[in-house]
Amino acid sequence: MRMDAKKALILDSAKKSFALFGYKATTMDHIAKIAAVGKATIYSFFTNKEDLLREIVQGIIAEMRKAADEAIGKGTTSSEKIHEALYAILIFRKEHELLIQLSHEVQQFGNPITAEVLGSIETEVVNYISEHIERGIAAGTMKACDPKLTAFLILKLYVALVFDWEKQNEPLSNERVLELLQLYFGNFLQV
Repeated sequence: MRMDAKKALILDSAKKSFALFGYKATTMDHIAKIAAVGKATIYSFFTNKEDLLREIVQGIIAEMRKAADEAIGKGTTSSEKIHEALYAILIFRKEHELLIQLSHEVQQFGNPITAEVLGSIETEVVNYISEHIERGIAAGTMKACDPKLTAFLILKLYVALVFDWEKQNEPLSNERVLELLQLYFGNFLQV
């Protein structure tokens, strides 16, 4: 087996173990058993379990970015483009087994490593949306604003509408979320 294939197998096995047992309960022995490799093989690629998780999360971020890039093309206005990208990201996050498990682990145990990697995902999402806001400002399709702060606020609104709202209410449709985005951020998102 080639080195790239072994590393991919280890990453896939770690991803499965983290999703199934959580980061805290997963050991390098679990990962080695699932991958059918020795622990020494894992350590030839990764220093520790944290490095494994960080690399897995970088792959997830790339997948989320791809989903957002595909979705952003569906919109015609700046607000629709940002909405489509964010909605795709949050649905991806909501349905991804590992991200669900990591979120539960942060809530249950307050694990600093899982909190850090989830924070890195949020940072990447804010940066992604901020880039699109900057492009909109440069193109004259959006009003001047602080792109990073606006991206952060939009993300927090989306998290509240997509995750938090439905804890006690009926889930909002994609169209309703877009209406609310335009209502609260329409000033910035359209010229």
